Amino acid sequence: MVSLTTCELELDLKRMIVEVLNLEDLSPEEIDSENPIFGEGLGLDSIDALELGIAIQKRYGVKFDSQSDDVKTHFATVRNLARFILASRGEAGK
Repeated sequence: MVSLTTCELELDLKRMIVEVLNLEDLSPEEIDSENPIFGEGLGLDSIDALELGIAIQKRYGVKFDSQSDDVKTHFATVRNLARFILASRGEAGK
């Protein structure tokens, strides 16, 4: 697996969000890493979360425990997702 920094991973996640969810009116650069992904943020819903979760699992080889309350925290922002992926891959702190 390729090692990524948090900033590189955040940009990659933003690109993935735009691509996987077909957000044609939004560029990755317009997504703030600290803004909520769901609800008042990007306005994504539970179907979007499922699609995004599957894409993340495939690309980064991480697993989400759908029964855990931590999943909401992981998916709260792009930055949280990046931190979760790095921690899951043993690359935290980069």
